[in-house]
Amino acid sequence: MATLSVKPSQRYQLSDWRTNSYLLSTNAERQRDASHQIRQEARILRNETNNQTVWDEHDNRVRLAERIDTVNRWKEMLDKCLTDLDAEIDTLTQMKESAEQNLQAKNLPLDVAIECLTLRESRRDIDVVKDSVEEELLKEVEIIEATKKNLQERIGQAFQQLCLLQEIRQQLNSDHRDKMETLDIDRGCLSLNLTSPNISLKVNPTRVPKDSTTLQQWDEFSRFNKNRAETEMKAAIELREAIALTIAQTNNELEAQRVATEFTFRKRLREMESVYSELKWQEKNTLEEIADLQEDIRRLEDDLRRKMMNLKLAHTRLESRTYRPNVELCQDQSQGGLIDEVHQLEATISALKQKLAQTQDALDALFKHLARLQADIACKANSMLLDTKCMDTRRKLTVPAEKFVPQVDTFRRTTNRTLSPLKLCQLELT
Repeated sequence: MATLSVKPSQRYQLSDWRTNSYLLSTNAERQRDASHQIRQEARILRNETNNQTVWDEHDNRVRLAERIDTVNRWKEMLDKCLTDLDAEIDTLTQMKESAEQNLQAKNLPLDVAIECLTLRESRRDIDVVKDSVEEELLKEVEIIEATKKNLQERIGQAFQQLCLLQEIRQQLNSDHRDKMETLDIDRGCLSLNLTSPNISLKVNPTRVPKDSTTLQQWDEFSRFNKNRAETEMKAAIELREAIALTIAQTNNELEAQRVATEFTFRKRLREMESVYSELKWQEKNTLEEIADLQEDIRRLEDDLRRKMMNLKLAHTRLESRTYRPNVELCQDQSQGGLIDEVHQLEATISALKQKLAQTQDALDALFKHLARLQADIACKANSMLLDTKCMDTRRKLTVPAEKFVPQVDTFRRTTNRTLSPLKLCQLELT
């Protein structure tokens, strides 16, 4: 006979069953509502974050583009500044070289002035005088020395300015290279997108790197370099103008002094030629006077000899008459006449001898003065020749070196051109 087998377990009430079903249905609806709410919120969050991400990426792209434009504008300003700076460095270097050439060119007039002063030291006796020519030559030396000092100062200033410009150029170059590198980095960042193969997560990318600067510091740094470069370029332009003015002024001063010195040389030469002509005229007259005086001495000597013969004749007559015999030895008119003649002849002879002595003294004095005249003429000829040599040497200041041919031999003191009779006389005396 079959028996009922009951599974031993807890038995629920129907109400529990119904309650359980109701709870499951209610919880399912609540869970679905919660899930629907979460899904809505997730959709809203996705939309908002997607929009935020898109706009953030767009804004950052715009910021990168603007930053690239800003850096590029600064780079272009630095490019122009570097170009202007290089041009100014080249121009200032050329001006400095021009000043150095002018400084080197001042050696020739200085050497010429010193050579002229040295040549004029060969003057002799009374011609060794501190005349206007020597004063002008010394003034010329002083002006040349002052000119060289001014040019040397300008060259030193140009060198210092070039060092400053080179230093600024290095700073601008460094800033320019940094901006070029920055542009490459920022342009690379701007070119990245979601499909770029080389994007990845980085470790702490939001960190602030060491030695970072603020935007104001960045702008002030580049602006300071640019303003400093412009300031130094302005100073270089003013220095170039000052150097050009110094070169022009020194050249004008030196040219004016050269003209004044050569005018003084010519004036002095004309004065010496006038004195030389006067001395030659005096020498000619003295020689003529000596010849006339020598002729008069010869005549005085002839007259003295004739008077001596006359005296001898008178003495002989008187002596012979002393031998008259007896009463014939009387003092007659003949005797008195002969005695008077002897006295007269003796007085005449004495006067002639005295005059002859005076004439001899005058002749000696003329010869001595003639020697002094000739010595002074030789000094004047030597001085004129020296000044002529100085004038010839000063031709180096106006004649190119390759075309310069001395017109006066330096060693033999002879001329290479046709001279006037006066100059020939000078050379004969030297």
